[in-house]
Amino acid sequence: MGCLGNLLWFIFGGAVSGLSWCLAGCLWCITIVGIPIGTQCFKLAALSFFPFGKEVRYGGGAGSFLLNILWLIFSGLALALEHAAFGALLCVTIIGIPFGLQHFKLAKLALMPFGAEVY
Repeated sequence: MGCLGNLLWFIFGGAVSGLSWCLAGCLWCITIVGIPIGTQCFKLAALSFFPFGKEVRYGGGAGSFLLNILWLIFSGLALALEHAAFGALLCVTIIGIPFGLQHFKLAKLALMPFGAEVY
């Protein structure tokens, strides 16, 4: 399911969600202080382009918590709402449920991207 799911995902909406993460990364990279946050956005854009077969584990410390708060205020909420809306729309049909679940996984990641590891 991984290869076929990733191919269908990319064609039918993964490209849009990945480009959203890239746009957020470009906006963060405008300032020197935001470059570490922007590079994390680009890493998560790669996950957003091809999410099937990958697992996200959450962890981190005080630094991750502070960056997640800053992220949530400026970019995270918009990306999380985008993924949640697409996930809800895709879960209406039985065929779209696996794709909707991937959007929900990315919505959670959009709320707390720092301290998360992708396996």
